[in-house]
Amino acid sequence: MAITISMNEYVPPHRPEQTYSQGFWHAVIAAVLYLVSSMILMLNMLGYFLGHYPQHFELSDDQRNLILQTMMFFFWLAGGAAVFAKTEGWSFVDSLYFCDVTVLTVGFGDLHPINDIGRGLVFPYSVGGIIILGLMVSSIRNFARELGSSHVVKSHAEKQRSLTFERTATTNEEFQELEERFLAKIHHKKPRPNSAPPISPPFHPRKRTIDFDEEKGEAPPKREPRHKHSKNRVATGMKALRRVGSRKPKILMMREEKDRFDAMRKIQQDTHKFKRYSALSMSIIAFGILWCVGAVGFWRAESKSQGLSYFEALYFCYVSLLTIGYGDLSPASNAGKPFFIVWSLIAVPTMTILISDMGDTVIASFKRGTFKLADYSVLPKAGLWRDLLEKYPWLLLWIEKKSHKAAEKKRIAQGMSVGPEDEDAPPTMEQVAELDNLDDASLARKLAIAIRHTADDLKSSNLRRYSYEEWAEYTRLIRFSRMSKEELEEEEELEGIVEWDWIGEDSPMLADQSESEWVLDRLCESLNRYMRKQGMSGSVKNENDNGVGKDKDA
Repeated sequence: MAITISMNEYVPPHRPEQTYSQGFWHAVIAAVLYLVSSMILMLNMLGYFLGHYPQHFELSDDQRNLILQTMMFFFWLAGGAAVFAKTEGWSFVDSLYFCDVTVLTVGFGDLHPINDIGRGLVFPYSVGGIIILGLMVSSIRNFARELGSSHVVKSHAEKQRSLTFERTATTNEEFQELEERFLAKIHHKKPRPNSAPPISPPFHPRKRTIDFDEEKGEAPPKREPRHKHSKNRVATGMKALRRVGSRKPKILMMREEKDRFDAMRKIQQDTHKFKRYSALSMSIIAFGILWCVGAVGFWRAESKSQGLSYFEALYFCYVSLLTIGYGDLSPASNAGKPFFIVWSLIAVPTMTILISDMGDTVIASFKRGTFKLADYSVLPKAGLWRDLLEKYPWLLLWIEKKSHKAAEKKRIAQGMSVGPEDEDAPPTMEQVAELDNLDDASLARKLAIAIRHTADDLKSSNLRRYSYEEWAEYTRLIRFSRMSKEELEEEEELEGIVEWDWIGEDSPMLADQSESEWVLDRLCESLNRYMRKQGMSGSVKNENDNGVGKDKDA
């Protein structure tokens, strides 16, 4: 590249007799791409020497498909260029430009088949090229999603979880202590001495969990506070709150297990929203960069041959990105055509990915808004207004009071007695899982039914998210077959976890699996433990029976 630049400076071509051909500019672009690829490989090698990358790796299915489909696309592009160059009498570089414009469905019209053989070849070539291009764009999108899910999205979810965990208090004393420490750290003041009891230990997956064995009347054993973890917890909270500024920190009071479940569900929903809109943001940024930078390239390449301005270059790039291709502007210089081939193969798939991301976010929101407007206007649904009122309890309470007063007036007018109904209040949903005292055999039968239901949820096209009450029932079925503490720790090392914290690092909502997959795996492990326990108890019973028989014989 340095030699080429020097030659252009000191021994330029004698125009108009001499000029740089399209092949020359293709070679320049290839040299730039080789340089970028070699620098990326060097960075990977440096990362391996520093211990950031493993020595061996395995390609995922999306990565393997992307490599194969990209190779197939370029073979199709170069092979078609050779065929059309032979049948139409074009040069290979002009034929390559024609094939690129055809496969990307831009169609400027500056080059087109001039005989029946070329027109006939367009039929299979364009269809095959569009199919291969669609497969390649789909693989690029899946690969980008895989990278985003494994790095950006997981990092965001872990950050939100840790911030929530560090700002959590379970008692009033802990709430006061955390608040004073946070405020003192923000305002650079020392906390008041002996202002509150020492901070309680942090929430641990084995300290507070959903446990439905309370009918035995056994209280969980108390554990000594771990002040080291408490200090680390406050220190981590300080780091998080340095970014808050001078405003008062919001400490979260979570006394109940359901509070932690709801907090993690909110983190999960925020992460899902972040995943969609972060992908859309990256697509918009990439589209803007390719649009503006591409316009600069065409402006510089076509300014001498066509007198193209930067605004006209922006217009040309936009028409090309949307694959409209009016044909009023098209590359004409030897530098413009090679640059268009490389630019379009990057920019047009990026535009396709942007439209797909918009379909998952903006267009989906518009679609939901259209359906909601139809539900409330021209195509109303039964019970829809009730669902709306339940979202606003104060409005529902006000309407219920008005309806009760109207009903009382009606009953008084009819001569009926008025008074509160003496009925027992129904149990809450949190108490449903504890109402029935079932033995292990009954729970095992419910376990089999739960496995079948979760398997049905797994086969459904829509990902199922379970409510807190459903999680409570599944938790009881997962944990009823657990063994001793030592056996449980060994079990969790070999198989899946049995004890977890909703906002801890082992939360089921942070797993790579869907909720149905995760629950199904844990239920099957619970069934396996139950069968092992039954086998162990059966062998002990046989040994006891054999011992009694020997005593009788003696």
